[in-house]
Amino acid sequence: MKRKKPTLIMIHGFRGTHHGLLPIAKQLKGFGIVVPDLPGFGKGAHLKTYDLTSYVSWLHRFIQRLQLDEPPILLGHSFGSIICAAYAKQYSTSIEELVLVNPIGAPALEGPKKVLTRLAIFYYTIGAKLPEKLAKKWLAAKPIVRIMSISMAKTDNKELRRFIHAQHDEYFSRFHSAQSVLEGFTTSVSHTVGDFAPYITVPTLLIAGSLDDITPLSAQYALVKKFPSAKLKVINDVGHLTHYETPGDVAKHVQAFTKLA
Repeated sequence: MKRKKPTLIMIHGFRGTHHGLLPIAKQLKGFGIVVPDLPGFGKGAHLKTYDLTSYVSWLHRFIQRLQLDEPPILLGHSFGSIICAAYAKQYSTSIEELVLVNPIGAPALEGPKKVLTRLAIFYYTIGAKLPEKLAKKWLAAKPIVRIMSISMAKTDNKELRRFIHAQHDEYFSRFHSAQSVLEGFTTSVSHTVGDFAPYITVPTLLIAGSLDDITPLSAQYALVKKFPSAKLKVINDVGHLTHYETPGDVAKHVQAFTKLA
């Protein structure tokens, strides 16, 4: 027997908006789906500071305002996986299950990409020091956005690549301010899901791309072992953009995990 229709709250990643998770949401059936914009992006809330404590507090208030009859399922992609994992540690009784898509399982300031991460921090720091209008141009420069998009897209499908680039062009620069971007990015590279995994007691599903070079697959296998109760599903031939490249596969794993297949 299928259980009562559950609520699924989906939290997007850094510099994105709720639009990025809509391809997955459209593939899901049997859920009441809520996809907010994170604070600092799109129509999201404005925070005094954009540290992890503030993001978690915002998410707690957001869920409370929904006044749900039953605890929801919480899904986070990329930076959203860090926020959701931190939330699950602190408020475990307020959610039923946890789904982390392309979870951040390796420290960004360590490993082979640490130089690129430090360059990105430098890039965002410059933006925060510029006058507002100039900062917007600096951070939303189309060549920079396109380089980021190209580096993350793994598909060989030309039409799909055009779609991904168009999505990033449209939504990747809907941030509130240069300062919120800097603080948000600093938060995103200062934590990993692994920081919270041992303390998360709710059933958890990790969905990873085999070609993800932000958190390599070997790190995902190490990450899942840190949870008291977690499963890892791997989608082959895709990287960090499973929400754009393989939303149907992500939805399939979510449906099966929540027994709504």
